[in-house]
Amino acid sequence: MAYEHIIFQVEEGIATVTFNRPKALNALNDDLFREFSSAMDEISANEDIRVVILTGAGDKSFVAGADITELATYDALQAKYFSQKGQRAISKLQDLPIPVIAAVNGFALGGGNEMALACDFIYASENAKFGLPEINLGLIPGFGGTQRLPRQVGKNMAKEMIFTGKMISADQAREIGMVNKVCPPDSLMEETLKTAKDIASKGKVCLREAKQAINSGMEADLLTGCHIECDGFALCMASEDAREGTTAFLEKRKAVFKGNLK
Repeated sequence: MAYEHIIFQVEEGIATVTFNRPKALNALNDDLFREFSSAMDEISANEDIRVVILTGAGDKSFVAGADITELATYDALQAKYFSQKGQRAISKLQDLPIPVIAAVNGFALGGGNEMALACDFIYASENAKFGLPEINLGLIPGFGGTQRLPRQVGKNMAKEMIFTGKMISADQAREIGMVNKVCPPDSLMEETLKTAKDIASKGKVCLREAKQAINSGMEADLLTGCHIECDGFALCMASEDAREGTTAFLEKRKAVFKGNLK
């Protein structure tokens, strides 16, 4: 479909989804969520896509949060529907079976922070700012922030961020485990693409099984998690990529993975 509020590009097996409302600091509104949800469906249906990068247009903002001009008009029922719509769209992002990298290039506040937390990991520019400032509007996070942030940085740190609504820098976000890497603004996408291309060169079956084992195992006890890992390991061994990988090792050459699900 044609998109107005996002830019959707696919090149060399890497899909880049760019939030494209720069005049509104890429704030999330009803129309953007509708387009984003469709993009997630498009990615899910395209087996040629191996990695996704999520970023924002311009150099000021990844996503500055929900569009307050729209949000301020909602009654309680409309607010609940908006929260549910945002949660469904972000859950589609988290549920993608392929790796997703957030390239945060400015403000990642409220819904923007929640969007980034649903990615597999985050690279941030040095000028990035993270926060869940909903408390300053008399609200709480509505797109999963009260659930994903504690799982990412721990309950106490999450409570401090949510209760105060304070913003933290990219370096602070890295210190608490929210961000993997901090880059100069002009090299953020270069560094993100470098990692995305490295990941895209791996076997597709093992990437999917690794992501599923980590995500599912983190929600289970250790024994159950190990059973999940065992099943995933066995499925990988049945794949063409596993045969290529082990053969290449024995033949002392670089493996060439086809990137299919066989």
